[in-house]
Amino acid sequence: MKFASILATSTVLGGLLLLPAATQAATFVNGGFEDGNSNGWTLGGNASPRSVGNAALDAAAIGTANTSRSSIISGGVGTLDPVIGAAMGSVVQSGNYSWRVEEAGVAGGFSSYIQQQVTNYTDPDIFFAWKAVLTPAHGPDDSATMKVILEDLTDGTTAVADVYNAAVGGAVFAAQGGFIYTPNWQVVHVDVAALGKTGHDFLLTVIASDCLPTAHAGWVYIDGFGAVNPPINAPEPASLALLGAGVLGLAAARRKRR
Repeated sequence: MKFASILATSTVLGGLLLLPAATQAATFVNGGFEDGNSNGWTLGGNASPRSVGNAALDAAAIGTANTSRSSIISGGVGTLDPVIGAAMGSVVQSGNYSWRVEEAGVAGGFSSYIQQQVTNYTDPDIFFAWKAVLTPAHGPDDSATMKVILEDLTDGTTAVADVYNAAVGGAVFAAQGGFIYTPNWQVVHVDVAALGKTGHDFLLTVIASDCLPTAHAGWVYIDGFGAVNPPINAPEPASLALLGAGVLGLAAARRKRR
Protein backbone atom coordinates (compact mmCIF):
# COMPACT_ATOMS: atom_id res chain seq x y z
CA MET A 1 0.00 0.00 0.00
CA LYS A 2 1.18 3.53 -0.80
CA PHE A 3 1.05 6.93 0.80
CA ALA A 4 2.90 10.25 1.00
CA SER A 5 3.72 13.25 3.19
CA ILE A 6 0.90 15.30 4.65
CA LEU A 7 -0.49 18.52 3.13
CA ALA A 8 -2.97 20.60 5.09
CA THR A 9 -5.61 20.72 2.35
CA SER A 10 -8.59 19.02 4.02
CA THR A 11 -11.20 19.75 6.63
CA VAL A 12 -10.99 17.31 9.56
CA LEU A 13 -13.74 17.30 12.17
CA GLY A 14 -14.24 15.46 15.45
CA GLY A 15 -13.55 15.34 19.17
CA LEU A 16 -10.45 14.49 21.15
CA LEU A 17 -11.74 11.63 23.33
CA LEU A 18 -9.76 8.40 22.86
CA LEU A 19 -11.81 5.22 22.57
CA PRO A 20 -10.64 1.65 23.20
CA ALA A 21 -9.87 -0.41 20.10
CA ALA A 22 -12.47 -2.96 19.04
CA THR A 23 -11.58 -6.62 19.03
CA GLN A 24 -12.23 -7.23 15.30
CA ALA A 25 -10.08 -4.81 13.29
CA ALA A 26 -10.79 -3.95 9.66
CA THR A 27 -8.70 -2.07 7.13
CA PHE A 28 -8.94 -0.92 3.51
CA VAL A 29 -8.81 -3.36 0.59
CA ASN A 30 -6.57 -2.62 -2.40
CA GLY A 31 -6.34 0.98 -1.23
CA GLY A 32 -3.32 1.70 -3.42
CA PHE A 33 -4.70 -0.21 -6.45
CA GLU A 34 -1.57 -2.38 -6.50
CA ASP A 35 -3.66 -5.36 -7.58
CA GLY A 36 -3.91 -3.52 -10.91
CA ASN A 37 -7.70 -3.31 -10.68
CA SER A 38 -10.56 -1.86 -8.63
CA ASN A 39 -11.09 -4.89 -6.37
CA GLY A 40 -12.40 -3.77 -2.99
CA TRP A 41 -14.03 -0.67 -4.43
CA THR A 42 -17.56 0.15 -5.66
CA LEU A 43 -17.80 1.99 -8.99
CA GLY A 44 -20.55 4.22 -10.33
CA GLY A 45 -21.21 6.31 -13.40
CA ASN A 46 -23.98 7.87 -15.40
CA ALA A 47 -24.30 8.91 -19.03
CA SER A 48 -25.02 12.35 -20.49
CA PRO A 49 -26.70 14.57 -19.60
CA ARG A 50 -26.19 14.65 -15.86
CA SER A 51 -29.41 15.58 -14.13
CA VAL A 52 -28.47 17.43 -10.89
CA GLY A 53 -26.38 20.44 -9.96
CA ASN A 54 -23.06 20.22 -8.16
CA ALA A 55 -24.54 20.76 -4.71
CA ALA A 56 -26.71 17.63 -5.02
CA LEU A 57 -24.15 15.50 -6.87
CA ASP A 58 -23.44 12.34 -4.85
CA ALA A 59 -23.13 8.60 -5.44
CA ALA A 60 -26.88 8.04 -5.17
CA ALA A 61 -27.62 10.73 -7.77
CA ILE A 62 -24.98 9.35 -10.15
CA GLY A 63 -25.96 5.68 -9.93
CA THR A 64 -24.23 2.77 -11.67
CA ALA A 65 -25.58 2.87 -15.24
CA ASN A 66 -22.16 3.41 -16.86
CA THR A 67 -18.84 2.72 -15.12
CA SER A 68 -16.70 2.46 -18.25
CA ARG A 69 -15.29 6.00 -18.14
CA SER A 70 -13.12 5.38 -15.06
CA SER A 71 -9.94 3.32 -15.29
CA ILE A 72 -6.85 1.90 -13.61
CA ILE A 73 -3.68 3.90 -14.34
CA SER A 74 -0.56 1.79 -14.79
CA GLY A 75 3.04 2.60 -15.62
CA GLY A 76 4.31 3.53 -12.18
CA VAL A 77 5.68 6.80 -10.89
CA GLY A 78 6.35 9.19 -13.77
CA THR A 79 3.13 8.38 -15.65
CA LEU A 80 1.68 11.62 -17.03
CA ASP A 81 -1.83 12.93 -17.57
CA PRO A 82 -2.64 12.78 -21.31
CA VAL A 83 -3.95 16.36 -21.36
CA ILE A 84 -1.81 18.38 -18.92
CA GLY A 85 1.38 16.35 -19.32
CA ALA A 86 4.58 17.06 -17.39
CA ALA A 87 3.28 20.23 -15.69
CA MET A 88 1.00 18.08 -13.55
CA GLY A 89 3.70 15.62 -12.57
CA SER A 90 3.09 11.93 -12.07
CA VAL A 91 -0.49 10.72 -11.87
CA VAL A 92 0.69 7.64 -9.97
CA GLN A 93 1.56 8.82 -6.48
CA SER A 94 3.72 5.81 -5.59
CA GLY A 95 4.03 2.17 -6.54
CA ASN A 96 2.75 1.06 -9.94
CA TYR A 97 -0.92 2.06 -10.10
CA SER A 98 -3.53 4.69 -9.28
CA TRP A 99 -7.17 5.14 -10.31
CA ARG A 100 -8.69 7.81 -12.57
CA VAL A 101 -12.31 8.77 -11.94
CA GLU A 102 -13.94 9.93 -15.22
CA GLU A 103 -12.35 9.99 -18.65
CA ALA A 104 -9.41 12.37 -19.17
CA GLY A 105 -10.19 15.23 -21.54
CA VAL A 106 -13.47 13.78 -22.84
CA ALA A 107 -16.64 15.68 -21.95
CA GLY A 108 -20.29 14.82 -22.48
CA GLY A 109 -22.02 15.53 -19.18
CA PHE A 110 -20.87 12.31 -17.52
CA SER A 111 -20.32 11.81 -13.79
CA SER A 112 -18.41 8.95 -12.13
CA TYR A 113 -17.40 7.89 -8.65
CA ILE A 114 -15.33 5.32 -6.79
CA GLN A 115 -16.18 4.39 -3.23
CA GLN A 116 -14.99 2.16 -0.41
CA GLN A 117 -16.42 1.49 3.04
CA VAL A 118 -14.52 0.03 5.99
CA THR A 119 -16.31 -1.23 9.11
CA ASN A 120 -14.91 -1.06 12.65
CA TYR A 121 -11.69 0.69 11.65
CA THR A 122 -9.07 0.30 14.38
CA ASP A 123 -5.88 1.66 12.79
CA PRO A 124 -4.80 5.01 14.28
CA ASP A 125 -4.63 6.94 10.99
CA ILE A 126 -6.17 7.26 7.52
CA PHE A 127 -4.17 8.59 4.55
CA PHE A 128 -5.00 9.04 0.90
CA ALA A 129 -3.99 11.32 -1.99
CA TRP A 130 -5.73 12.91 -4.98
CA LYS A 131 -5.06 15.04 -8.08
CA ALA A 132 -7.65 16.64 -10.36
CA VAL A 133 -8.19 18.42 -13.69
CA LEU A 134 -11.23 20.64 -14.38
CA THR A 135 -12.31 22.66 -17.42
CA PRO A 136 -13.44 26.19 -16.43
CA ALA A 137 -16.86 27.28 -17.69
CA HIS A 138 -20.34 28.11 -16.30
CA GLY A 139 -21.26 28.75 -12.67
CA PRO A 140 -20.46 27.01 -9.37
CA ASP A 141 -23.43 24.63 -9.55
CA ASP A 142 -23.10 23.51 -13.19
CA SER A 143 -19.37 23.64 -13.98
CA ALA A 144 -17.04 20.63 -14.04
CA THR A 145 -16.57 19.51 -10.45
CA MET A 146 -14.82 17.11 -8.08
CA LYS A 147 -15.56 15.88 -4.58
CA VAL A 148 -13.46 13.84 -2.15
CA ILE A 149 -15.62 12.99 0.86
CA LEU A 150 -14.71 10.81 3.86
CA GLU A 151 -17.77 10.18 6.01
CA ASP A 152 -17.82 8.80 9.53
CA LEU A 153 -20.88 6.58 9.33
CA THR A 154 -20.80 5.83 13.05
CA ASP A 155 -21.36 9.37 14.32
CA GLY A 156 -22.84 10.84 11.15
CA THR A 157 -20.11 13.47 10.63
CA THR A 158 -17.96 14.35 7.62
CA ALA A 159 -14.29 13.75 8.41
CA VAL A 160 -12.96 15.16 5.11
CA ALA A 161 -14.60 17.36 2.49
CA ASP A 162 -12.38 18.43 -0.43
CA VAL A 163 -14.86 19.93 -2.92
CA TYR A 164 -13.85 22.07 -5.91
CA ASN A 165 -15.53 23.20 -9.11
CA ALA A 166 -14.04 24.79 -12.21
CA ALA A 167 -15.92 28.08 -11.77
CA VAL A 168 -14.31 28.78 -8.41
CA GLY A 169 -11.14 26.67 -8.30
CA GLY A 170 -8.87 27.13 -5.29
CA ALA A 171 -5.31 27.76 -4.16
CA VAL A 172 -4.28 24.14 -4.83
CA PHE A 173 -5.00 24.57 -8.58
CA ALA A 174 -2.82 25.95 -11.37
CA ALA A 175 -3.92 26.84 -14.92
CA GLN A 176 -2.75 25.61 -18.32
CA GLY A 177 -4.28 25.40 -21.79
CA GLY A 178 -7.84 26.16 -20.75
CA PHE A 179 -7.77 23.77 -17.74
CA ILE A 180 -7.16 24.11 -14.03
CA TYR A 181 -5.28 21.27 -12.35
CA THR A 182 -3.43 20.30 -9.17
CA PRO A 183 0.33 20.18 -9.84
CA ASN A 184 0.89 18.50 -6.46
CA TRP A 185 -0.71 15.48 -4.84
CA GLN A 186 -3.20 16.62 -2.23
CA VAL A 187 -2.48 14.25 0.63
CA VAL A 188 -5.15 13.86 3.29
CA HIS A 189 -4.44 12.66 6.83
CA VAL A 190 -7.09 11.88 9.44
CA ASP A 191 -5.75 11.13 12.92
CA VAL A 192 -8.42 8.60 13.84
CA ALA A 193 -7.12 7.92 17.35
CA ALA A 194 -6.72 11.56 18.36
CA LEU A 195 -10.21 12.34 17.08
CA GLY A 196 -11.74 9.58 19.18
CA LYS A 197 -12.96 7.69 16.12
CA THR A 198 -11.28 4.32 16.72
CA GLY A 199 -13.66 1.50 15.81
CA HIS A 200 -15.87 3.71 13.66
CA ASP A 201 -17.18 2.90 10.17
CA PHE A 202 -15.85 5.09 7.33
CA LEU A 203 -16.90 5.66 3.72
CA LEU A 204 -14.62 7.33 1.15
CA THR A 205 -16.28 8.65 -2.03
CA VAL A 206 -14.38 10.30 -4.89
CA ILE A 207 -16.55 12.00 -7.54
CA ALA A 208 -15.56 13.60 -10.85
CA SER A 209 -18.02 15.18 -13.26
CA ASP A 210 -18.17 17.05 -16.54
CA CYS A 211 -20.16 20.28 -16.56
CA LEU A 212 -23.94 20.02 -16.45
CA PRO A 213 -24.38 21.45 -20.00
CA THR A 214 -22.04 18.56 -21.07
CA ALA A 215 -19.21 20.29 -22.98
CA HIS A 216 -16.47 20.66 -20.32
CA ALA A 217 -14.62 17.77 -18.70
CA GLY A 218 -13.44 17.01 -15.19
CA TRP A 219 -11.45 14.04 -13.85
CA VAL A 220 -9.73 12.98 -10.61
CA TYR A 221 -6.86 10.62 -9.71
CA ILE A 222 -6.93 8.78 -6.37
CA ASP A 223 -4.12 6.78 -4.76
CA GLY A 224 -2.84 5.44 -1.44
CA PHE A 225 -5.99 4.90 0.69
CA GLY A 226 -4.95 3.23 3.93
CA ALA A 227 -3.36 3.45 7.35
CA VAL A 228 0.37 4.04 6.69
CA ASN A 229 2.32 7.03 5.40
CA PRO A 230 5.56 6.01 3.64
CA PRO A 231 7.68 8.54 1.67
CA ILE A 232 6.32 10.15 -1.50
CA ASN A 233 6.72 7.92 -4.56
CA ALA A 234 8.12 5.10 -2.43
CA PRO A 235 8.55 1.84 -4.35
CA GLU A 236 6.35 -1.05 -3.35
CA PRO A 237 7.85 -3.76 -1.10
CA ALA A 238 8.29 -6.09 -4.10
CA SER A 239 10.31 -3.40 -5.87
CA LEU A 240 12.47 -2.95 -2.79
CA ALA A 241 13.07 -6.70 -2.67
CA LEU A 242 14.16 -6.72 -6.31
CA LEU A 243 16.46 -3.77 -5.67
CA GLY A 244 18.01 -5.58 -2.72
CA ALA A 245 18.54 -8.71 -4.81
CA GLY A 246 20.25 -6.62 -7.48
CA VAL A 247 22.62 -5.05 -4.96
CA LEU A 248 23.50 -8.45 -3.51
CA GLY A 249 24.10 -9.86 -7.00
CA LEU A 250 26.42 -6.98 -7.86
CA ALA A 251 28.40 -7.51 -4.67
CA ALA A 252 28.73 -11.24 -5.39
CA ALA A 253 29.96 -10.53 -8.94
CA ARG A 254 32.62 -8.16 -7.59
CA ARG A 255 33.84 -10.76 -5.10
CA LYS A 256 34.03 -13.36 -7.89
CA ARG A 257 36.13 -11.04 -10.07
CA ARG A 258 38.54 -10.49 -7.18
